[in-house]
Amino acid sequence: MTTKKNYQVCTRCVMDTTDPDIFFDKEGICNHCHEFEQTKSQHHFSPEEAKRKLDALVATIKNDGQGKSYDCITGVSGGVDSTYAVYLLKQLGLKPLVVHLDNGWNSELAVKNIENIVTRLGFDLYTRVLNWNEFRELQLAYLEASVLDLEALTDHAISATLFEQANKYGIKYILAGTNRVTEAILPLNWRYANKTNDAVNIRAINKAFRKKPIKDFPLMSFQKHAYYWKVKKIQWVSLLDYVHYDKATAKKIIETELGWRDYGGKHYESIITRFYQGYILPRKFGIDKRRAHLSTLIVSGQLTREQALEELAKPIMEEAVLKQDLEFVPKKLGISKDDFETIMQLPPKGHYDYKTDIKLRNFILNLNRKIFK
Repeated sequence: MTTKKNYQVCTRCVMDTTDPDIFFDKEGICNHCHEFEQTKSQHHFSPEEAKRKLDALVATIKNDGQGKSYDCITGVSGGVDSTYAVYLLKQLGLKPLVVHLDNGWNSELAVKNIENIVTRLGFDLYTRVLNWNEFRELQLAYLEASVLDLEALTDHAISATLFEQANKYGIKYILAGTNRVTEAILPLNWRYANKTNDAVNIRAINKAFRKKPIKDFPLMSFQKHAYYWKVKKIQWVSLLDYVHYDKATAKKIIETELGWRDYGGKHYESIITRFYQGYILPRKFGIDKRRAHLSTLIVSGQLTREQALEELAKPIMEEAVLKQDLEFVPKKLGISKDDFETIMQLPPKGHYDYKTDIKLRNFILNLNRKIFK
């Protein structure tokens, strides 16, 4: 019999018992804060060490890219992190292929921001436009499956597209606009951990709720990912690990240099992401992802706990924006508001309630450990 936890908030960050796996030490500091310190020790470098590592990485990339149209590849959503990463690539003298995934949910501002980025920096842009009818059906399948990670589809497609394009052009480095220190806090049960390369789970959910097989959506299996990684030697590098990354400073730079405009929330460059994080997650799953984002900023010294609590006291979404999205999202998905409400009332299920590749994944990982131990 499971004992329900009393509500508690971390005394250092703002993570709370809406994460059912959270636990606290005797000072009331949560496990996420302690795990952050471990991540920081592994991936946070002194300015001198970071410069040395970055210089070595850039030299290797340039050397490997001699005679090629591109020496690296990066994804851009129009958000702060990916935009700043693309800006850095220009400063470093690299020649990236910039990749954008258009899943049909871009805000007008996101489109404008991306246009400004590539135009001002003079980079080539490849946009992968998803088959909207198929992607809409997949999203409906995920909604009806009642699984938590609706964003798994987009994240999967982005990753698959980046690896496919890297392989196509003989590029060995995917330089991502990620920073493991400033994105360290996100509970495992607030996402599907294997979403970027578990094609089995996507197919299983699609088959359970849709009759048509997947044809155009970019799928990447764990085996294909292992091929890119082990055979083709394509590396995924968190570029922002090698610089002092402060989001507020980064915003000012890209606003000034690239004409970038703010969306008002993390990943709000996408309408469906805004609606998912601002309405579906909190209402159906009891999750306010702001707690994870704000907690990471607290422990990385970019925000005070008091400022985070003030932010959490505000509504997750502005009332006017929420009203607009409640009208727009069901209509774009091709269902009525009543149908959407019926979906919202379905009991939550886990991704592992549907077929996954976990057995094959564990077998390959164990075999790899034996071979390369």
